[in-house]
Amino acid sequence: MITKNIKYYIAVGLVSCGTTAVLTSCADEFDQSYAVDRPAKTAEYAYLNDYQPLKQYVDRAKNPNFKLGCGTTAADYLKKELTYALTNSNFDETVAGNAMKMASCVSDNGDMNFGTVIDYVNAATDAGLSVYGHTLAWHAQQPAKWLTSLMKDKELDIDPDALEEKEVQTWDFTTATSYTVGWGSEPAMAAMSFDGALTITTTETTSGFWDLQYMVANGISLEAGGKYLFRLELKGTPDNDNLHFVIGPWGSDIKAGVTSFNGDWQTYEVEFSVSDAVSDVHMLLQSGDFVGTYSVRSVKLFKLEKPVLEVEQEVAEYDFTEATSYTVGWGSDAAMAVMSFDGALTITTTETTSGFWDLQYMVANGLNLEGGVDYVAHIELKGTPNNDNLHYVVGAWGSDVKTGVVSFNGDWSTVNIRFSSADDLNDVHILLQSGDFVGTYNVRKVTVGKMVKMNSIPMTDEEKRDTLIWAMDRWVSGMMAACDGKVKAWDVVNEAISGGNPDAEGVYALQHGDNTSESGFYWQDYMGDLEYVRSAVRLARQYGPEDVKLFINDYNLESDWDQNGKLRSLIKWIERWEADGVTKIDGIGTQMHISCYMNPQTQESKKAAITNMFKLMAATGKLVRVSELDMGLVDADGKDVPTANVTEEQHRAMADLYKFVIQQYFACVPVAQQWGICQWCATDSPADSGWRANSPVGLWTLDYYRKHTYAGFADGLAGK
Repeated sequence: MITKNIKYYIAVGLVSCGTTAVLTSCADEFDQSYAVDRPAKTAEYAYLNDYQPLKQYVDRAKNPNFKLGCGTTAADYLKKELTYALTNSNFDETVAGNAMKMASCVSDNGDMNFGTVIDYVNAATDAGLSVYGHTLAWHAQQPAKWLTSLMKDKELDIDPDALEEKEVQTWDFTTATSYTVGWGSEPAMAAMSFDGALTITTTETTSGFWDLQYMVANGISLEAGGKYLFRLELKGTPDNDNLHFVIGPWGSDIKAGVTSFNGDWQTYEVEFSVSDAVSDVHMLLQSGDFVGTYSVRSVKLFKLEKPVLEVEQEVAEYDFTEATSYTVGWGSDAAMAVMSFDGALTITTTETTSGFWDLQYMVANGLNLEGGVDYVAHIELKGTPNNDNLHYVVGAWGSDVKTGVVSFNGDWSTVNIRFSSADDLNDVHILLQSGDFVGTYNVRKVTVGKMVKMNSIPMTDEEKRDTLIWAMDRWVSGMMAACDGKVKAWDVVNEAISGGNPDAEGVYALQHGDNTSESGFYWQDYMGDLEYVRSAVRLARQYGPEDVKLFINDYNLESDWDQNGKLRSLIKWIERWEADGVTKIDGIGTQMHISCYMNPQTQESKKAAITNMFKLMAATGKLVRVSELDMGLVDADGKDVPTANVTEEQHRAMADLYKFVIQQYFACVPVAQQWGICQWCATDSPADSGWRANSPVGLWTLDYYRKHTYAGFADGLAGK
C-alpha cells in the first residue's frame, strides 16, 4: 500500500510522515488518513501531477462571473471528509443532488424538515462556496402522496337524521287522465276540464265536503315502515284555506287533512308514514263545501330516506369450493389439524397447541389497502362445537392491521370485520388462528369491500389550483427561510418540456402525467401550463433574496436528432410564461448528460448540436448555465462502454470532448451571460448506482485518482 500524490488527488495540503501521507484541508474539521493501491498505469497518468485544482484554471479577469460547480451528495459533503475536501479544493459552487428537492424535505403527511438543507448550506458557505438551489418545482421526487391527498373530495356535513327525497311517481294533468274522476253523491255540481292542468269548477256546495271528490294519484304501493311525501302544485279562486284531502286505500285512510290555495301557483306538501306495507293507495281532493275554481298542475310522490353516508365496493372475493394456493397452514403445530375442501374450507383440529397463533390458516391474501380508508371483510363460517373465540389477524407480514376474535355455531353465518391501515399497505392477508380449539370449522366464502364515503363532492378545478398554490407557497417559503438568503440562484422549474407532441407552432408540449405516486406529481395538470411556472417564479422572488436568479433547467437541449428542437420549444415557452409582463426568468440551465461517441460521424453531429445549443441560448439574452454536465462513452457500434472497459484512446477522446464543450461555452456565451458550468459527477459511477451505473462519468476514478478527463476539463477552462 502506498499513498496517493496529493496533486493526483484533490490538491489540498499534505503532511508526509514515513510511508504514510495524511490529507488535510483548510477546514479544521477535516483530518482524514487515506491510502490505496496506486494504479498500474502510473506513467500514462504522471503528467496529471502538474495540474492544479480545477478552479485555478478559470480566467477571472476575462470571466468574472463564471462559477465552477460540482454536484454533491449532502450526506457525503457533511461528513467533511473526501467529498468535502475535493469539492472545496476544486470548485466555486456546489449543488445538492437530492437534499433540496421537495420529497427530501416534505413527508407524506406534509411535515417539513429542512435540517439537512440548513447544515449543507451553512457548511458550504462557511467553506467559501456558493450553493446553487436544485430544485423548486418539478414533477419527480415530490411528496406525491401528500400533494394528491390535498386534491381529495370534500366531505360534506350531513345530518344523519335528515331525510333525502327519492322520487317514486309523478302525475301530471296536461291532458285528461283515466284516474281523475269525480265521486260522491253529487258530482254533477262541478265541472272537470284539462288545459295544462286539472281544473275543477263547483257551482254550489254539497251537504258534506266528501260528497264531491277527485282522484289526483292512484295505484300506489307503499313499503312497510316507509316515510313519504306528496307535493302538489295548486292555485284557485277565490282563496281557500280548507281544501280537504285523503290518502289511503279504499276503506282505510292513512292520512287526511286540509290544504290551501290562492290565485298564484304554489306548492303544498303532505308527509305521512306507514307501519305495514300497503297497496292500491290513492289521493283524493274533496271540495264539496267550496264554490269556485281550483287547478292542480302536478302531483309527485317521494319516499323519504336517510342519506347514504357510505357504500361498500367489493375489491376481492375468495371461495373455497376447491383447494386454493393461498390457503395453507402455518405455525409450529400445523400437523395438529387436517385441512380439506368440499364446497368449503374445512379445518379439523385434533388437539390444542401451546398458543392459538401456532395453528393458522390464510383465507384472504394479496390485498392492497389505501391509507386511511375503511375496509370490511365478510367471512361465512360454521362449525362444531360452538365457539366464541376463533382468533383472526389482518395485516401484512410483520405489520398487523387488526386482530380479534369471531364466533360460529352449527349454522352458516357471516361475521364482519372492519379494518383500516393508517398508510398504504400492500400484500395484506387475513389469517384464522385456531391453536386453542379442538373441533371443526368451515369457511365457505370471504369477500372484502372498500367503504366509499358518499357524503363528499369533488373539488372544483379552481379549488384544486388554489390549494396547490397554497402548498407551493408553504414549500417555497419554508425552503427560502431555511437557506437564510445564502442561496442566490435556483432551478425554479425543472424538466418542464416533454420533447414531443408539438402544437401548431411546432412547440413541444409540457410534461403531464396521471399524478400517481409512481409517476410523480405534475403540478401543471392542476395549475395549468402557464400558472404553475408563473406561481413558482412569483413565490421564489417573494421569499428569496432580493438578488435571486431563477433558471429553467432541462435535459436534451443539445439534441441533434431534432435540430435542438427541445431547446427551441423551451425558449418559446419562456416567452409565453413571461408574456404576462410580470414573470421574469433569468436564465436557462442545460443539463448535458452527454456521451462521447467513437463513431466519428455521430460525434461530429453531436458536437455541432452542442455549439448550436450555446448559440441559441446566448441569443435569448438570458444567463446560460451548464447545470449537470457528465459524460458516458458509446463505442463505434453504438453500445455503452462500462468503466472497466474504457481504453486509453477512449479516455483521451472523452477528455477532448470535455475540452470542446467548455471551449464552446466560452466562445458562444457573452461574458455578461455566463453563469458557469457544474460537473454533475465528480467520480465515476459505481455499479450499483441509480445514476448511469458503472459508467465513466467522472473526472476522478472511484478511488479519487484524476483521469484524463480532468486534464481535458482543466484545459478547456484554461482556453488551451
